[in-house]
Amino acid sequence: MSEISVIEVKSAKEMMAFITFPMELYKNNKNFVPPLIAEEKEIWNPRHNPALQYSEARLYLAYRDQKIVGRTAAIINFKEKEELGIDKVRFGWIDFIDDPEVSQVLIEKIKDFARKKNIPKIEGPMGFTNLDKSGVLTKGFDRLATMIGIYNAPYYAEHFEKAGLEKEKEWVEYELVFPEQLPEKIIRFNDLILQKYQLKVLKFNSKKEILPYVEPMFKLLDETYRHLSSYTPITDEQIHTYRDKYFKFIDKDYIVAITDSQGKLISFAITMPSYSKALQKANGRLFPFGWWHLLQAGKRNDRANFYLIGIHPDYQKRGITSVIFKEIYDVFKQKGVKYLETNPELEENKAIQLLWQDYEPVNHKRRRTYSLAL
Repeated sequence: MSEISVIEVKSAKEMMAFITFPMELYKNNKNFVPPLIAEEKEIWNPRHNPALQYSEARLYLAYRDQKIVGRTAAIINFKEKEELGIDKVRFGWIDFIDDPEVSQVLIEKIKDFARKKNIPKIEGPMGFTNLDKSGVLTKGFDRLATMIGIYNAPYYAEHFEKAGLEKEKEWVEYELVFPEQLPEKIIRFNDLILQKYQLKVLKFNSKKEILPYVEPMFKLLDETYRHLSSYTPITDEQIHTYRDKYFKFIDKDYIVAITDSQGKLISFAITMPSYSKALQKANGRLFPFGWWHLLQAGKRNDRANFYLIGIHPDYQKRGITSVIFKEIYDVFKQKGVKYLETNPELEENKAIQLLWQDYEPVNHKRRRTYSLAL
């Protein structure tokens, strides 16, 4: 068998090959959801991705017989080292054919990059920040991927372990089937919580009314998750980037926001209609018809994805999660949504998982990162 060569991505043509390789690799897989090519390009453009202001990245393509057989990216987040003292190379966007020689060559490339930078550890798959996709899928290969999760074949984890990498972090995801009716005791409990803490559930009449709450929502994320391992604060530039990237997908009715008696945001949750099937039809492109499929998915859909949730520490363990879920239930009942998939949650994040405990959640997907000390 011929040798494998690895090149660093430099040209626009190589960048396009890097982005579209998974689409070729999984073209016959009914559960793979391709990203939008234009958005993938923006990830590697400093004008569109503020994380590149404090990060360094290298992209690689692996070839055999002039055919692409794998890809990966090596990333250093300098803010992570400065603020948390964590010194590691993150690797992500890693895909490869089922050949251990290919995955081994890609991992060796990441290790070489780390050694040249005198960095003692590698970990992945992960992106630049905590809001990027993370974790290789280890359970749920037969389930349709979501817009906010990585999809991969079962052999990825086997290849990582064969290359000497060990489990670092674990994420869990759940699927819920909504009941026809909420128990009366839950409704009474929620009313009691709102009255006891003098809280108000906001109702938005337009997407424009949401804009003033975008920055407070991200600040609240910092408050909610700063105690978790490897969490780095979100910068103002990142807030603007994520707002611009995802705001177009958001339906005002799918946002729950709760304020205290002073009008301060103390909790929020963002869900979205599932765009997975629409993205499959779009096949990476908004034009000529991709936008239409996304539009229709937003109008008629029996499935939704849970994207973000924030609860101020002062209000955690005070029944706020129950209030949030009741509000989500009311919206989904009106919209005809029957199924909800949660976003990946760190296994250690029990506080957020309490949100689902009364609704028979099914742990249908798991994912993890792998690491290696050099």
